[in-house]
Amino acid sequence: MAADCDNALGLYLSVPFCRSKCTYCNFASGVYPASEHGRYVDRLVDDLHNAGGWAARMGVELPRAVDTIYLGGGTPSLLEPELIARLFAAIRNEFDVETGAEITMECAPGQIGDEALDAMVQAGVNRVSLGVQSFVDREAAVSGRLHKRETVLADLLRLRAAGIDNLNLDLIAGLAGQTFASWEESLRTLIETGVPHASVYLFEVDEDSRLGRERLAQGSRYFANLVPSDDAMATMYTAAIEQLCRAGLAQYEISNFAREGHASRHNLRYWSRRPYLGVGLDASSMLRAPRRLDSRECGGDLPRVLRTTATSDLKAYLEGGEIESQWVSPVDQHEEAWFLGLRRNCGARVGEIEREFGGRLVAGALDAVQRLAKDGLLECDGEIVRLSARGRLLSNEVFQEFLAVETAGAR
Repeated sequence: MAADCDNALGLYLSVPFCRSKCTYCNFASGVYPASEHGRYVDRLVDDLHNAGGWAARMGVELPRAVDTIYLGGGTPSLLEPELIARLFAAIRNEFDVETGAEITMECAPGQIGDEALDAMVQAGVNRVSLGVQSFVDREAAVSGRLHKRETVLADLLRLRAAGIDNLNLDLIAGLAGQTFASWEESLRTLIETGVPHASVYLFEVDEDSRLGRERLAQGSRYFANLVPSDDAMATMYTAAIEQLCRAGLAQYEISNFAREGHASRHNLRYWSRRPYLGVGLDASSMLRAPRRLDSRECGGDLPRVLRTTATSDLKAYLEGGEIESQWVSPVDQHEEAWFLGLRRNCGARVGEIEREFGGRLVAGALDAVQRLAKDGLLECDGEIVRLSARGRLLSNEVFQEFLAVETAGAR
């Protein structure tokens, strides 16, 4: 649940540059000229410098202390070393980065130059997430990835030699041409690397990626006709849970697995509804205002919460595009408390939610909990409500039930 007082902030910086656009990608990233990199970092530095004034105008708290930093995208390691150094200098000029802060950078295998790696280490990066997606070369190539299995293994050696051993590897279940045998090969290789963290995602068939659009159109471009069925993806996901758990990588969130002490502190911030500032293309923020909501609005005593999202158009962002902002209603905060809590294997605590939001909002959600438990999608252990194994496969449908609960006009 959200803390009553959080004196530290998480920073997310979006760096949307890629060497190629993967067929399955639905993020605001792309292949842009290297000449845009400097202009983009200029804008990031300006946004960091102006964040305090912007927060004051919006009436929200912006803690100066920072305990997690995450550079995602995109492939942030494509930035020139001097731009990496400049970006982190700006962060430290505007914020107090705590000793021991988790500082993560997303990287693509085979795209971490020696000078860039040196710049990352000098900047204090102590965690790297590699977008592997598949250890099977033919699957990676079909998806638009530029690396081979041996490239990943070589990069892991380089990162560890540089002193970065807090490593995450991403895999995707449902890539075009993937089979049960090839999925087992990717899982086996990931486990053999000994990394302390893994993320396993199901391919999302939607309009936001080229492969998704082609799959929905029942076409064959990008080998969309070779995308595994939903049932096959579910079997792959279940196999991943079982095998990673046996290897010591315990599932702690729908898509995330870690050895003890290696859960992503930055992502846990999102799921715990703790404040974060997002800077860059399509980046989002969640910040609180000092004044709390009138308890009559919700039956509890809630902070005012502001959510913002930057434009996803690079040209508009570089030209100073506006940031969309919205105050989160008590009902929406309550919904988020449920579905963000349920994302985690530790589950949502009913008593904490009731203390935060009051009985009027929670009553409808508890009705949904009972229905979903009868359907085998949720498990109730005293005051703790968790997704069942089947519920994790159908999590979007479960969360939709909490978006539809009766709230007696409290919105």
